[in-house]
Amino acid sequence: MSQVGLHHYLVVSALLFSIGLLGVIIRRNVLVIYLSLELMLNAANLALVAFSRFNNNLNGQLIVFFIITVAASEVAVGLALIVALYRKRQTTHVEDLATMRN
Repeated sequence: MSQVGLHHYLVVSALLFSIGLLGVIIRRNVLVIYLSLELMLNAANLALVAFSRFNNNLNGQLIVFFIITVAASEVAVGLALIVALYRKRQTTHVEDLATMRN
């Protein structure tokens, strides 16, 4: 059996980031785009934790702790904006929200 190394974590992180980027580019639903952005953020967090672990340094893990703290408040504000847009426009499709009049 082989040991799981840094390369494996970085490949998983790159795959997660790619899936998130593909979701942002292809999807047209605001909520799915928002979830894809969160997936990209978590992929970056995974890379930071992996580098931190394999360098025996806690700095990367501390940065991830602060990123997760900021992301929690971002989720609250972002979801509130999405709910407000849905109540105003009755849709979550990006094309329908392109004009911000009325």
